[in-house]
Amino acid sequence: MVRFIKELFPLLPVLLLAGQQRLMAQSDTSVFSKLDLDRKGMENVKASWLKKDYHQAAAQLLAYYRQRKDVHHPEVEATGTVPMPNAEERKKAEDGLRHVFFAHKGYTPYFYGDDINWQLWPVKDNELRWQLHRMYWWEPMGQMYRATGEEQYAKAWASQYLDWITKNPLGLSEDNDRFAWRPLEISHRVESQTAQFQYFLHSPAFTPDFLLAFLRNYYTHADYIVHHYSEKGNHLLFEAQRIVTAGTFFPEFRDAAAWRASGISILNKEIGVQVYPDGLQFELSFNYHIAAIQIFCRALEVLQINGIEDQFPASYKATVENMIMAVTEFSFPDYTYPMFSDAKLEKKSGLLRSFRGWAKVFPNNEVIRYFASDFKKGHPPAHLSHALKDGGIYVFRNSWTPDATMMVLKASPPAFWHSQPDNGTFELYINGRNFFPDAGCYVYGGDEAVMKERNWFRQTRVHNTLTLNNADMEVNAKRLQWSTSPRLDLLVYENPSYKGLTHRRSVYFVDNRFFVIIDEAIGDATGDVALHYGFKEGQITADLKTFKASTGFADHNNVLLQCFPAQAATMAREDSYVSYQYRQKEPRDAYAFQSVKRDSKPLRFITVIYPVSDKAPVIKATIKAADENRVSATVTIDQQSYELGYHLKP
Repeated sequence: MVRFIKELFPLLPVLLLAGQQRLMAQSDTSVFSKLDLDRKGMENVKASWLKKDYHQAAAQLLAYYRQRKDVHHPEVEATGTVPMPNAEERKKAEDGLRHVFFAHKGYTPYFYGDDINWQLWPVKDNELRWQLHRMYWWEPMGQMYRATGEEQYAKAWASQYLDWITKNPLGLSEDNDRFAWRPLEISHRVESQTAQFQYFLHSPAFTPDFLLAFLRNYYTHADYIVHHYSEKGNHLLFEAQRIVTAGTFFPEFRDAAAWRASGISILNKEIGVQVYPDGLQFELSFNYHIAAIQIFCRALEVLQINGIEDQFPASYKATVENMIMAVTEFSFPDYTYPMFSDAKLEKKSGLLRSFRGWAKVFPNNEVIRYFASDFKKGHPPAHLSHALKDGGIYVFRNSWTPDATMMVLKASPPAFWHSQPDNGTFELYINGRNFFPDAGCYVYGGDEAVMKERNWFRQTRVHNTLTLNNADMEVNAKRLQWSTSPRLDLLVYENPSYKGLTHRRSVYFVDNRFFVIIDEAIGDATGDVALHYGFKEGQITADLKTFKASTGFADHNNVLLQCFPAQAATMAREDSYVSYQYRQKEPRDAYAFQSVKRDSKPLRFITVIYPVSDKAPVIKATIKAADENRVSATVTIDQQSYELGYHLKP
């Protein structure tokens, strides 16, 4: 019996598909009322419809789509072979045949049952259930079908598509609507199903009855989005861009022009709302900044290839270009960028691919060309250190080459959900190594256990900044001074981190080589003040008595960090982790320099971070003078002394 079931299983999609199409065919004829049957090429469809020969009308409609030449997809042609997908995508497709679905890269694929249980929630992480309804394995199935011609992929896709429609109707339950019908997931399906349509259109499994079911479901999706857009943020951008795609790729719908106009209107408005004048997207998470660029560019591209790109003003394209220029500023020479807020570690291949796509949109921009060519063509910006002042991202650098020294520091205004309470934190890249990576985000949201894990990585004390009683800070930085020169770059900002306590931080990039950071805890609040630093995972040697720690990488590319408190203090090792990818974390060393604030007298710390290739230098530092508007300090590296500080206007 078991053997019989195993032999039968590959045939189940075929048997289910036939039954599903018969059951759904009668109700799907209503989709004709949503179509513009007067559109050129639809004459035969209209004639059969007027005769109430709905089966023939569906057959004529399928023939129309298979012959359609005037609508173009950005990636997928309706006919022709495609390259064999890579091993990762092949596995998604092959697992999908067995109902083992890849829902999220933070988890192994799960088996959702021979009779698919779309409500299965193996781990109470919201993202796992939301992203199940994005069907990441369907496009790989399409790629496998077109690459191999094997009908099993088309049959399985069509069967699962109809199964999803049957088991996830809008209004099934409040719980199911929350996950299956969130506008972001709906918009993902609206976008991805245009590619699936192209991949499978010429398969025998793509029958006239299936076409009617597909178009009806697609219309329901698009219509729902335009009446239920998210309120703000990147979700709204995704939804608007994908509605532009819907209205462009399926112009046969009577509402297509209205969909397109709706999405364009939102994008035209939101690019002014969500992007600061310096080019930063207002969530201040670099993953989402780049996602926003892709959204704005995608809308331009889909209109352009279909001959209607004049829907956006020149200012729209100029803003997108400015956003890309911001990426050139905050990206390290190895094509990674800081994991501030909910950003994850970028791969070089990913960011390089993005730049190559952007270079096609902006072919005359020599800086974008420089990054798109892996630094072989074009040229870098003329400046070195640079402030993205509106979003509060400050970049110190001594070159644009792979051996550069580069610090990216965040001192921002309040941002949105993806932003973390981390003002003052930074990442420091020296000669190919990021010595102080941000903690990352680890996980997004879910039940109490999942949120506990998320909140550990969000908390202020795991970032490279100052805390009071290890509590989370309020974020609202004010820049006080920014200046650059060949020998010294300087940033001074302050953040009202806690009630009664302002954190003022001044950062000095000295001789294009090393950093001095002066932290001040100012105000009437009392309690335990701590200055935190988290190192890259690896061997760290620390001396708690002399307040210093140094890395021990075998390639002689290392740093020494030493702190000089202006008052009684202690140094302690802290448990810490870094998360480069979703649901993955690694232990690392972190240290806190702690003093007790007993009154309104400010506490001050000097931290020196110095690159070391062989013998570590002898470092000394002291505060010479300080008041509410100025600080004067002396830092000595071996025999060389530096006078550093700032003076603010009263």
